[in-house]
Amino acid sequence: MKDPTIADIDARRQAVGQMVAPTAAYADSDMFKLQCSRASNKPAARRWDNHLTAESFARAPGILKVAARFLKRPGIISLAGGLPTPDYFGFRSISAQVPTSNHGIFFEGESTITMGIHDIATENAAFDLSVALNYGQAAGSAQMIRWITEHVELVHNPPYADWDTCLTTGSTDGLYKALRMLCDKNRGDSWMTEEYSYATALETAIPLGIRTVGIKMDSEGLVPEAMDKILTNWDASRMGARKPHVLYTVPTGQNPTGSTQSASRRRAIYDVCQKHDVYILEDDPYYFLQLHSRTSNSQPRKLSVGEFLASLPPSYLSIDTDGRVMRLDSFSKILAPGTRMGWVTASEQMIERFIRHSETASQGPGGFSQAMVYKLVDEKWGHTGFLNWLQRLQAGYTDRRDVMMSAFDKFLPKLIVSWHVPSAGMFCWLKIKYSCHPNSKIYSTLDIEEEIFAACLKRGVLLAKGSWFRAEPDLPLQGVFFRLTFAAASAESIEVAVRAFGTALRTIFGLV
Repeated sequence: MKDPTIADIDARRQAVGQMVAPTAAYADSDMFKLQCSRASNKPAARRWDNHLTAESFARAPGILKVAARFLKRPGIISLAGGLPTPDYFGFRSISAQVPTSNHGIFFEGESTITMGIHDIATENAAFDLSVALNYGQAAGSAQMIRWITEHVELVHNPPYADWDTCLTTGSTDGLYKALRMLCDKNRGDSWMTEEYSYATALETAIPLGIRTVGIKMDSEGLVPEAMDKILTNWDASRMGARKPHVLYTVPTGQNPTGSTQSASRRRAIYDVCQKHDVYILEDDPYYFLQLHSRTSNSQPRKLSVGEFLASLPPSYLSIDTDGRVMRLDSFSKILAPGTRMGWVTASEQMIERFIRHSETASQGPGGFSQAMVYKLVDEKWGHTGFLNWLQRLQAGYTDRRDVMMSAFDKFLPKLIVSWHVPSAGMFCWLKIKYSCHPNSKIYSTLDIEEEIFAACLKRGVLLAKGSWFRAEPDLPLQGVFFRLTFAAASAESIEVAVRAFGTALRTIFGLV
């Protein structure tokens, strides 16, 4: 089957007609794919029973959620569910000013999006507040599931048939539930991450009693040969844990190092996971924040939809022939963190289990978020407008990255500081040559890290310590690193902060 296009999606929508999805309507991705699992010529995913925890197996479908599916029957009068009447909702309409433009990727104009309480009845709309603000399915509204399914098919086109999606309240929510599904301290489970990893992910695993195994990194991120060596030589009795069967990785613009795995690196890591039957949690919030090199001061050229999609690296989901990947996506870095809205994509078996965990926990994103995000990305922008918005983000973050790189070149002492220019994401990872410190024979690496941190803080600059991100903090610190972000500060503030950082380093290392 050829890669899906936006024209294919539009044609399918036109063929099926107006969406009818009342309160608590059930939805899954097969309802909205261009070619559903039952009709697809793609292979089915493997089953992952041997990876799931006893807790996950024990979770039964929420009986009230199952009963809500009968609401779609014409003329049904429900006296069963505790659904409040929309007549008593405290909101009659909501609206927001959003960026819009007919001139490429720059979105210089603004317009208003609005959703009312009875738009479905009065305006023949697909979604309104009577549905969005009532109780719904834990997987999310049918309206958003349709858009997410089309987006996943357009961008990743998973190579197996029975994939599915559901909404989350952000990637951290998705990761927590995935860990509860896959890892259990009572059976001695451990998981693997990059040797420096997202601090909140590490903090999520600790109270669950899950041991974290850090894998060596280089400029492209996780090193597959290092992971293969650890797994091949794993001795459960000596290590005090089962052989790791889960890999958590941030492949694009990795937090904290800013590294991006090449296409060949991702395939090599996937091969190691196949060899050792490892399940992959692909957390990729920076996937669309690809940063480009600038060869001139001219504005970036707007790419066509096809060119833009072709410019994106292959995701693990897009090369996953087994269904061994659960991909975590989020609107946090591409719309706003406060939406508390993201989605996961995996095989039908794994999404069904994921939803069981959601039904007794978060219940999915809030109705306000689903309503406003739907109005923006589906009705206002559409898939083409959304991809153009992502190009705008790439251009903006590339500018910010370049400001920080110029400040590094101007203000940092290269004798003791080194870095790689990030090709994606929001972060830059600086390595300090601590052996040049006047007291390196006396001070530990943690002492030197703290001295630099305190000196910068005294000068009004807050940096993130590398030690905050260590997968295995009990092991000796092998270097002094700092994470800097170019995402929020202005160009002027970036220059001021980097200058102060450079001054602190020169003072501490006696280079004044």
